[in-house]
Amino acid sequence: MQPVDFTTLTATCSEIRANWLPSRTEQVYQRDRYTIAIALRTLKQRDWLQISWHPQAAHICIGDPPPRSPDTFTFSQQLIHQLGGLALVGIEAIAPWERVIDLQFARRPGESALYHVYAEIMGKYSNVILTDASNIIITAAHQVSQQQSSVRPIQTGQPYETPPKLTGTVPSLNESQERWQERVSLVPGAIKRQLLKSYSGLSAALLELMLLEANIAPETSTDSLNPDHWRRLFERWQEWLQALNYNKFQPAWTKDGYTVMGWGVVEKVKDIQELLNHYYSNQIDQQLFSQLRHQLSQKLNNILAKLRNKAQTFKTRLQQSDQADEYRQKADLLMAHLQNWEPGMKEIILADFETNLPIAIALQPDKNAVQNAQSLYKQHQKLKRARAAVEPLLLEVQTEIEYLEQVEAAISSLRDATRTMGYANAQIDTYQTAEDLRALEEIREELIGQKYLEDPEYRSRSANEPPSTNFHRYLTPGGFEVLIGRNNRQNDQLTFRVAGDYDLWFHAQEIPGSHVLLRLEPGAVAEEADLQFVANLAAYYSRARQSEQVPVVYTQLKHVYKPKGAKPGIAIYKQESILWGKPQVIGH
Repeated sequence: MQPVDFTTLTATCSEIRANWLPSRTEQVYQRDRYTIAIALRTLKQRDWLQISWHPQAAHICIGDPPPRSPDTFTFSQQLIHQLGGLALVGIEAIAPWERVIDLQFARRPGESALYHVYAEIMGKYSNVILTDASNIIITAAHQVSQQQSSVRPIQTGQPYETPPKLTGTVPSLNESQERWQERVSLVPGAIKRQLLKSYSGLSAALLELMLLEANIAPETSTDSLNPDHWRRLFERWQEWLQALNYNKFQPAWTKDGYTVMGWGVVEKVKDIQELLNHYYSNQIDQQLFSQLRHQLSQKLNNILAKLRNKAQTFKTRLQQSDQADEYRQKADLLMAHLQNWEPGMKEIILADFETNLPIAIALQPDKNAVQNAQSLYKQHQKLKRARAAVEPLLLEVQTEIEYLEQVEAAISSLRDATRTMGYANAQIDTYQTAEDLRALEEIREELIGQKYLEDPEYRSRSANEPPSTNFHRYLTPGGFEVLIGRNNRQNDQLTFRVAGDYDLWFHAQEIPGSHVLLRLEPGAVAEEADLQFVANLAAYYSRARQSEQVPVVYTQLKHVYKPKGAKPGIAIYKQESILWGKPQVIGH
């Protein structure tokens, strides 16, 4: 993940300063343990200033409105208590070349600041600290360890101390090329590394693009650079310093991230706020998605392993109970041939009643023939009772396994990044990664609701929040819409709430997978190509997506039912037709 460097921080603060000073503070919302959003209003506009102290994604920008779910963090409550109704009147760096921004709040523009919010955008050492006019700390959101705290304590009621000052040389527009070149090449080494060592205020990402723009490989030794190399690189160096001096930036996407310098451009962006908000939202969402998917997959694997062991134990007991009739048969034989028994016998061989074949019967030598027969009858009764008890238990476990395999299939169908589909007219959600994260969070909520997960930090969504409808969406060759559930909650919503009377319902036959809906208007008829397209999707969004062919059933919605008391995502159907779906067509 590309960290916010001094150049990016200068660029975003310059843009915020131009567009949002002064502005009134109306609300503060904490999105998560690392991010707050402050609602600002000017005479012309209202939006949310986002400040993050995330260890890999610390940043400041104008961001998206917060969700509707309640904010239960105390840090945001303390901020709104102090800052509510005040004006944001200043956004200044605490010192040249420092990545610490002082956001100043006063009663009205032109008055002295009553409070300061210090945003220290310094990677894993990032903090956000609220102080009063005398710089006494009121509250803080920070992540420094005790080692750093002992050097620079951040405690309420104590004076705010700025981070240690920069010790390296800072770049200057007034420095000549000769002096600059001499400083960088004093000790031979890779040009990128020598620039980082020689000057403060630089970042690896900035230098990569600067060297790319000068057509110099980052690992090129300073000894091997010719005068033309040095001239081109110094021109880029000056271009960078002038951009900082005059606040002239060019935000854009690059091959591996973003830039505010207009170097290595893949796609230009209209403003820096949009660039940073999109980049860090996506990066954090992907990180959360990967972590959550791993956690849920691990939990499901553990639960399923235990359930499968339990099912195997029940199956073994049922196999043993199959021997019940054999015990009764042996007991009957023994009772019919009591005269053949002799004291101390450990085994007796008797002819079967029907086949006349010899049957060996193990005996307990300390018991007589009748007692041995009684033992065999008891074993017969015990095994019969075991079958009656075990069969419903096995059915219950198998139902639970089927449900969790359905959840497992939903998780495996989600991907970290947008998929490129084989059909040119397939409609892919623009924000697929964000939607996948939401779908995964819904799976977590479902598992908590079903008592498979316990999460002390879990905060349930508002009961008034409408169910999610961010289904996968596609168009068939004939132009019909296809909706696909991303998880069990969406599967239920799709099949039993969204579906219309004329739609067709698809599902991989007896295989965990998504519910798939082909939307049809009254009188519309899907062609064979449309049905095959949807069957391919149903196969792809199932547990059998690696197979060449997958049996897929489809039927009208009036033939799809939810069993009473069934878990989310479970449905039964009848009067179905079968197609062979080809998931590999979708995957490629």
